[in-house]
Amino acid sequence: MLKHSIKTFSKLINNNSSNILNNATTSIGVKSSIVNYSSTATAQQQVAQAEVKVYGGLKDKDRIFTNLYGEHDVFLKGAMARGDWYRTKDLIDKGKDWILKEIMASGLRGRGGAGFPSGLKWSFMPKQSRGRPHYLVINADEGEPGTCKDREIMRHDPHKLIEGCLVAGVAMKACAAYIYIRGEFHHEAKVLEQAIDEAYKAGLLGDNACGSGYKFDVYVHRGAGAYICGEETALIESLEGKQGKPRLKPPFPAGAGLYGCPTTVTNVETVAVAPTILRRGSSWFAGMGRPKNSGTKLYCISGHVNNPCTVEEEMSIPLRELIDKHCGGVIGGWDNLQAIIPGGSSTPVIPKYICDDVLMDFDDLRRVKSGLGTAAVIVMNKQSDMIANIARLSKFYKHESCGQCTPCREGSGWTWDIMERMVTGDAKLDEIDMLYELTKQVEGHTICALGEAFSWPIQGLISHFRPEMEDRIKQFQTNTKQSPF
Repeated sequence: MLKHSIKTFSKLINNNSSNILNNATTSIGVKSSIVNYSSTATAQQQVAQAEVKVYGGLKDKDRIFTNLYGEHDVFLKGAMARGDWYRTKDLIDKGKDWILKEIMASGLRGRGGAGFPSGLKWSFMPKQSRGRPHYLVINADEGEPGTCKDREIMRHDPHKLIEGCLVAGVAMKACAAYIYIRGEFHHEAKVLEQAIDEAYKAGLLGDNACGSGYKFDVYVHRGAGAYICGEETALIESLEGKQGKPRLKPPFPAGAGLYGCPTTVTNVETVAVAPTILRRGSSWFAGMGRPKNSGTKLYCISGHVNNPCTVEEEMSIPLRELIDKHCGGVIGGWDNLQAIIPGGSSTPVIPKYICDDVLMDFDDLRRVKSGLGTAAVIVMNKQSDMIANIARLSKFYKHESCGQCTPCREGSGWTWDIMERMVTGDAKLDEIDMLYELTKQVEGHTICALGEAFSWPIQGLISHFRPEMEDRIKQFQTNTKQSPF
């Protein structure tokens, strides 16, 4: 209907009929009283602007995490008052197929970084158990620098996660959920354990979960602080009491995961939103954000902003609006912005001119050669040293490499060494290309994604801030009277 209207509209413009033009614009929702076109191009722009949907400005009634800041009771009584555990038995009774269908229809994508469609991932679990138990594993390791969203759920809204474990477990016929929590999260682990105890005492978990006849248990397992255990197979290895080192795939966890049994590993936020989606309907969730980027999202903004925070917003909100509205803007003003890492430390940095109009969702950030990741927004103004910032990340990844893969074990050390010299300028100009080529040789040649994690920030730096790197090298050579070549 819209395409037909626009075609008709363009034809009318070409005929230069002002009366018919006003009627046509009114029929597609543009007020004729304000139309004053001087050309076909201007008229088409007006039509396009009239149809643009604006994202962001999430309403309170659409918020999923209603106790994100811990302003209310975090335990069972308060959670039930906020709507958690409401008729959960009815959701379970509708069966696994209905749950999977609703999650797929909602367009929910994984909130842990990869953005894989959640309903599809859950459906990979075998339809029949064949004598082997099925397990759900929750990745609550949250070791990505800049990321601080899952801990807010665990310490302020733990029952959302626990109820989510139950309904997700039913969808994949799991008998138990293991919440693998980062070792440093001592307070969050204590809160989770207390909330789980409450759920057992209330009959919400156990042999007859919510009175449905479904047996389901939830356990909390504390890690030891290794970043690599955020990778799903390394996490499984750690759960089994082994060193946290990634496994070769295949077999994938859905076929042979924890203790050799079918397993789905998923993120805290992904599971926590599932009960609300099922209660309110997939169409409600899918109605927020752009197509294929549905729903709400927890964004954690840190760095050079006036009010660092974690906030729930609609997917596809403009990055600038997110920072100005919820963080009080960049320190020194938006024009003082230098660059932003939009999705946690492993995503490529983007400079200000991209930040001006980019949307915070999977597809638009991919378009600008970065990624949404965990939606951990790290803001850097012009007073910070971009080269030193990325060098610090290189040091982190070098330290966290498990050493299993040669490209990662050696490459992370080499890149850190070169980046340290780039900070002072003690390098040659051709080493910039050498550094870029090194990251490309590592990318895609490791068992897990840690190779990409330390490569992409460097690639983003070289792509957008190469002149600054070259100037620093030339300045160093000038000061020491050496050749930059």
